[in-house]
Amino acid sequence: MKRDMALIRKIVLAIEENPSGWAPDPLEIEGYTSEQIRYHNYLLMQAGLAEGREIQVFDITSPAAILTNLTWAGHEFADAARDDTRWKKAMEVVHQKGGAITLSVLTELLKALMRNTFGLP
Repeated sequence: MKRDMALIRKIVLAIEENPSGWAPDPLEIEGYTSEQIRYHNYLLMQAGLAEGREIQVFDITSPAAILTNLTWAGHEFADAARDDTRWKKAMEVVHQKGGAITLSVLTELLKALMRNTFGLP
């Protein structure tokens, strides 16, 4: 299964949106299967953006996790990725440059676009 940065963003924002600070249970994202969501939850844990626990379910074939909350880094990513205009501009840059990007470079790109919004170098 390929990593989907749009799904990563949607999961992070869905958790951040929950007033309790805990991840919604169940965490459902329109247009994605539970297996895709659980795999991306696993990736979010590996990247240090969220905390949770790995799960093993007999009917899924990929690594999976259930998230509990965002980390500081997860909130930082949410702040950088929340604005739809900034996100779309970042994705345009990604597509112009070949269509693939790492999470760390994407985060830096989003931060650079955010700095430009505030007139910072």
